[in-house]
Amino acid sequence: MLRAPNLSKFAWLMHGFGGRDSVYPEGITTLRQVHSGVVLEALAPGLDRFAEGDALVSNAPGVVVGVRTADCVPILIADERTHAVAAIHAGWRGAAAGIAGAAIQELITRYGSRPENLHAAIGPAIGGCCYEVGPEVALRFGIETNSAVKVDLPAINEKQLAAAGVPDVWLARECTFCEGNRYFSFRRERDAAGRMISFVGVRGA
Repeated sequence: MLRAPNLSKFAWLMHGFGGRDSVYPEGITTLRQVHSGVVLEALAPGLDRFAEGDALVSNAPGVVVGVRTADCVPILIADERTHAVAAIHAGWRGAAAGIAGAAIQELITRYGSRPENLHAAIGPAIGGCCYEVGPEVALRFGIETNSAVKVDLPAINEKQLAAAGVPDVWLARECTFCEGNRYFSFRRERDAAGRMISFVGVRGA
């Protein structure tokens, strides 16, 4: 289980980025992920795939929110002041829809978070070394081309977080496609690929 150094300093926080052989805590609340920009509040602990969306927020002790990935970008956010958290699944559609910024806005609206108090971690995902897309997808990120081009989704999400005012963003810098011994990759394994869970939550009282 990979843990982000910039989140580990918070004793009230539990978090991790999953790998091929990870064992997870019980009761992680997840969504039916649909590659959208939809952000929802977690209703209660342990509700697996309780609604459709691609990011979850919470500030309730004992609630752990999580997302499943196998190349898409997992993002975890923690608020040092309000103890609110977010787990985000950002594939290219979610990134194009600005889901990272939408999750931050949800933290602001629901819990009174301030961007300057937020700490974000971007976990293992397919990197710019391996993620090739066609002209139509590239155009969604401002890249004009007539042929296939490689796109760095973790870097795109890092820029979106910075643009939303988050001062502290950590990147795992590990490519799920390259590191097949550690991570599942849908592009490499197709339908045989499993899923990793990335999770974050406030420890129970």
